[in-house]
Amino acid sequence: MSSKSGKNRIIAVLTDILFFIIGSVVYAAGINIFAVPNQIAESGVTGISIVINHLTGFPIGAANFLINIPLFVLAWIFISKKFVFRTLLVVAIMSAALDLTAPIMPAYTGDRLLATIFAGVITGVGLAIIMCRGATSGGTDIVGKLLIKRWPGFSLGTGIIAANFITIVIAAIGFKSVESALYALIVIFLNGKVIDYILYGMGNGKMLMIVTDEPKEISSQIFEKLDRGVSVIPAKGGFTGEDKSVLLIAVRSGEVAKLTKIIKEIDPSAFTIITEAGEILGNGFRSSYEV
Repeated sequence: MSSKSGKNRIIAVLTDILFFIIGSVVYAAGINIFAVPNQIAESGVTGISIVINHLTGFPIGAANFLINIPLFVLAWIFISKKFVFRTLLVVAIMSAALDLTAPIMPAYTGDRLLATIFAGVITGVGLAIIMCRGATSGGTDIVGKLLIKRWPGFSLGTGIIAANFITIVIAAIGFKSVESALYALIVIFLNGKVIDYILYGMGNGKMLMIVTDEPKEISSQIFEKLDRGVSVIPAKGGFTGEDKSVLLIAVRSGEVAKLTKIIKEIDPSAFTIITEAGEILGNGFRSSYEV
């Protein structure tokens, strides 16, 4: 590894950590200011941790970390060590932020619906800041990936929805309130919408045009990690006259962050254009015969 590439790698890691810290503090603000004082559960493991805190007083961040440990063990065995290391770092920072900021953040105890809306939006912003670096916050993401490993036909979205449904049921039982569960549902919905809007803009699908010198390797990784097909179009640089390749690919909005990470790792100098795809028909997307 050259000294330049090594330096760039260090800068990238430090940038990741900075984004993880900022995102975690923003996320913690949504939880500690709005969710906890109003008995509103967040999605996934954090939501379960909020219920545990309500019933026992055990710190939310510590509970969040401990519940993730068995999931990390399973991910280490069945997914990948790299995924575990990166996710473990995020969960550790987020858990610390939740507990360290709890004593210094004010508690909002006004209108409960207003608290729910702000909790959903603010935590969504925090998660988006973390996800824009290609990371996840563990919990339901790990559960979804494990389900896909066990049942390949299972979708990640379905796995996350199932895990969040369990969280909602636990919130209703733990808080002894159907309203708490319904508010949790609103928070989960707002989380998803805010994350999608910040990371991918409006719309459900994206089209990417990637000008690169590494078409074979990028295409191979896209197929392996995203299970998406790629069209390769020969091209020539207008200024340099050098032969290039343009990769054309359509993906779901939620796959954009992972795709751009693949491109960056293989060809940092690649030129990528991301546009909205109003409608995508064909294999892996909606059938043209669907009504």
